[in-house]
Amino acid sequence: MNPAEWLNRTAIRTPARPALFTGTTCIADYSGFAGRAAGIAAGLSQLGIGRGDRVALFMSNRTEYLEVLYGIWWLGAAAVPINGKLHGREAAWIIGDSASSLVFVDDKSADELRRHVPSETVLVSVDGEEFAGLRQTGAHDKPAALGRDDLAWLFYTSGTTGNPKGVMLTCGNLLSMVASYFVDVDEVKPEDAILYAAPMSHGAGLYNFMHVMRGSRHVVPASGSFVAGEVLEVSAELDSISMFAAPTMVRRLVDHAKSAGLKGEGIRTIVYAGGPMYEADILEAVEVMGARFVQIYGQGECPMGITALPRNDVADRNHPHWRERLNSVGYAQCVVEVAILDEDGKELPPDTAGEIAVRGETVMAGYWRSPEATEKTIRGGWLWTGDMGRMDADGYVTLQDRSKDLIISGGSNIYPREVEEVLLSHPGVHEVSVVGQQDAEWGEVVVAFVVLNADQQTGHEELDALCLERIARFKRPKHYRFVDALPKNNYGKVLKTELRSILAAETANGS
Repeated sequence: MNPAEWLNRTAIRTPARPALFTGTTCIADYSGFAGRAAGIAAGLSQLGIGRGDRVALFMSNRTEYLEVLYGIWWLGAAAVPINGKLHGREAAWIIGDSASSLVFVDDKSADELRRHVPSETVLVSVDGEEFAGLRQTGAHDKPAALGRDDLAWLFYTSGTTGNPKGVMLTCGNLLSMVASYFVDVDEVKPEDAILYAAPMSHGAGLYNFMHVMRGSRHVVPASGSFVAGEVLEVSAELDSISMFAAPTMVRRLVDHAKSAGLKGEGIRTIVYAGGPMYEADILEAVEVMGARFVQIYGQGECPMGITALPRNDVADRNHPHWRERLNSVGYAQCVVEVAILDEDGKELPPDTAGEIAVRGETVMAGYWRSPEATEKTIRGGWLWTGDMGRMDADGYVTLQDRSKDLIISGGSNIYPREVEEVLLSHPGVHEVSVVGQQDAEWGEVVVAFVVLNADQQTGHEELDALCLERIARFKRPKHYRFVDALPKNNYGKVLKTELRSILAAETANGS
């Protein structure tokens, strides 16, 4: 099933229903939304893009993002949404690896990207006249026929080692995710709206499908990003808002609501995921804003679709095990199986720690052009998540450790090795180890412990400039600690646990 068919059907049934909003201003109904997507498809066809080709998106949140996505699918091509926060060099690598035939950008990202892609790479800015003409091209009839195994969304993960991997999400994967949302997360009604405050290249964008099916409204804040006061203001005016948010976004939203004497008026549902939600934070969130919160657990390889903790569990304070459930990530979503496995793939008994594994229709088709990586991750029919956890007798899963060294800052994944490799490229750096430190605003911040070569006077300004040149701004260290040596075990391996303990002690002491 082609996702564009969902838009086409909604536009046929309810053409005049409001569809796309910038802030509180409606800029297109469903007839206009579908017409623009069909026009983009026709324009892409004229540019030589065909079924199965990859087309990338590298820009900030805006309503045109949805028009482009559905235009790509209308044609039968596959979308490659790229995190708009990435460095141009990083985005260029993804564009090359995916062999994307064309890239949709905004003017800001175009300036950043052009320095890093080959001259023959076609960039179309949604801010330009070319795009305006493209989406008004003669209609491309009806959406192309796609099967459940056809590639729809190529999602690039942050790489734990080396470059990121492309996760192949098929039409069938997306349909499975949608079904789980309706059963396990939330219902959607035509009068509802989804607010895109988190990046549309990730989970927030994946939640568009349910609202397209129901003919609901799609709202992009005028700022194009998350601003707590703006979210609360828009929600109060438009009403019945749902949104995806990282825990740090929830924290800032609650803080702003408290200071303004608000209770989240107009917000129907906040789905939170992407990092640890501390117990004190979710307790306060429910106290301030009520039973509006649902937690999900997923990853790119099983998008938004491993477990869910419904709003009743998040808000419950009467069940004898309510606290344990509140600190869990919920139970398996309806279309997948979840298990805790030992190293040999044997399922472990309740309350025993092991690796979380999932299998079912939402699990990716595999990694793009990387069968070896696919075989390492999908074994014995299970997707091995790399996350450690345990499951109680009632099926509630509690995360104990995410992938060992992963840093989650503001809902974005940061892998230390990537940052370490950039810092080690500086001639003055002898050794470096990057870890995360707990932070009230961001969840975690990046800290680099640096050992300089003898007689070097390199400072944090110089290292910061190097990071800004090579990687996305949000990945660079917040703090640099210059030390004489790194703690190591008998085999010479850096003991990151000791570094994290040092930072944890400082956080506990308020220093």
